[in-house]
Amino acid sequence: MKEEMNVKISHGYEAASNGGGSGGGGGAAADTLSSSRVSSLLASQDHDYLLTPTGNQVKVSDLEGKIIGLYFSANWYPPCWNFNQVLVGIYEQLKNSGTNFEIVYVSSDEDSDAFNIYHACMPWLAIPFSDLDTKKALNRKFDVESIPSLVILQPNDNKDEATLHDGVEIIYRYGVEAFPFTKQKLEELQDEDRARHENQTLTNLLTNHDRDYLLGHPTPKQVSVASLRGKTIGLYFSAQWCRPCVNFTPKLISIYEKIKEKMLVDDHDGEDFEIVFVSSDRDQTSFDSYFNTMPWLALPFGDPNIKELVKHFDVKGIPCLVILGPDGKTVTQQGRNLINLYKENAYPFTDAKLELLEKKMDEEAKNLPRSVYHGGHRHELNLVSEGNGGGPFICCDCEEQGCGWAYQCLECGYEVHPKCVTATTPNSNSNR
Repeated sequence: MKEEMNVKISHGYEAASNGGGSGGGGGAAADTLSSSRVSSLLASQDHDYLLTPTGNQVKVSDLEGKIIGLYFSANWYPPCWNFNQVLVGIYEQLKNSGTNFEIVYVSSDEDSDAFNIYHACMPWLAIPFSDLDTKKALNRKFDVESIPSLVILQPNDNKDEATLHDGVEIIYRYGVEAFPFTKQKLEELQDEDRARHENQTLTNLLTNHDRDYLLGHPTPKQVSVASLRGKTIGLYFSAQWCRPCVNFTPKLISIYEKIKEKMLVDDHDGEDFEIVFVSSDRDQTSFDSYFNTMPWLALPFGDPNIKELVKHFDVKGIPCLVILGPDGKTVTQQGRNLINLYKENAYPFTDAKLELLEKKMDEEAKNLPRSVYHGGHRHELNLVSEGNGGGPFICCDCEEQGCGWAYQCLECGYEVHPKCVTATTPNSNSNR
């Protein structure tokens, strides 16, 4: 799977918890930064300075009056590198526009060489690698449980603003538009999000002033976006470099073709289903190779609408299948999960259809054995549902998402779809 953002998400604003400790951790947690507050957070008895990427020293007091982002990160963790690239772009845009924003890197690197290599890729300041007291105190004070993490602190003249803990999510979602990271600004952006969803149409999702078409087959056939109006649409966020995507795509192709065949046989009175590939491929060649395996449509590689769609639907990992109804409104963002659960029967993915399928699944579960031995696991598996110990899971056999009924090992947490069970006897599993 694409490496998902390892973010501790705490939506909205919250004051930092009180914390003690030497260096950066002493004192009560204030919401704003006076000069003494900056020093108490970022300086210690032995270090009253920060480091530039070239190793020069900058006095902590120079940050007085600035909005400060405390960036908790590490060289050894790939999602940190991914976010770092995004954050560098945002930071440089804000600095070039003359804002009073500064970032301070709080390292979790394993040694000074790793720290120096990673910090050299950043245009901002850092707490010295050797200042362990300040780094530990900041991690404690702001309850940092995962990286990357970005905690944003307001200057003293914004005394009504609280500390923002979910800076990574905010940067990914809003970019430079989130500045100055105040409660009012984020509420405005959230209101705009709601308005966009309420006014959502296929046209404003899939077209722009330079393009009103999608790619079809044979490439470079162009298909008008207007021709999709009135159809149920699946937006398929995927990429060739992503192993779960490559595994899921053949399954989705099979389901897509079965849905299309069923429509021809049953005469669905003009109703139709289409999928649009929204690529996260890294180059044109990979895109072309991957798209040529698909029977549906696609946005062109590198199209500006792709980033807007990822942001609009808050796509945090791929593969992801977002379903739009005939009116262009969102039906569900759980299309992948529904395909895994119900296959072609999931169509048209509406609440009414899913309610019928859930009732049918519950009826079928009454005939399932309460426990089984599975050829892929040595322990006994027990039948569970969301109401009695189960819940959303990743099947240990097919590696796809699941929910509802499952067979679960109470000893080690192994869990599989009922359809994935290969029944066997206890003795045949004894050597596993």
